[in-house]
Amino acid sequence: MESQSHTTAAAQERSLRLNQVTVPITDLARSIEFYRGLGLLLIVRDESSGYARFHLPDGGSTFSVHLADRPIVPSQVVIYFECDDLDARYTRLSTAGYHFTSPPTDQSWLWREAMLVDPDGQQICLFHAGANRTDPPWRLVESP
Repeated sequence: MESQSHTTAAAQERSLRLNQVTVPITDLARSIEFYRGLGLLLIVRDESSGYARFHLPDGGSTFSVHLADRPIVPSQVVIYFECDDLDARYTRLSTAGYHFTSPPTDQSWLWREAMLVDPDGQQICLFHAGANRTDPPWRLVESP
């Protein structure tokens, strides 16, 4: 009987998905323009609450912004957006006026990354990792 309940619990745990991350902002229109420019699709805009939600074009995740009720202190959290066209996107965004803190660079962990900050100072990493995103050569194998 315990084996069956362990199997059910393991199946329920596998259903866990990341749906959305919300970051604080100081200007709704400016943040919407910034994130739409990155390639996110605006699906909710609520001026009265200062909230906007975006759908990422691939993968089913969402991302949202919400007006802060106090001054924003950027955190050490880095928001990662994966894109297959990293170098072309970097060129397009740089030409459009986005200021990157680092250009696309191959990393020792086998990802190619470019760094920038959003209008409120939150760190954004655009990256391409291919199979190394979830299956790097040093990946740990968990037992069931």
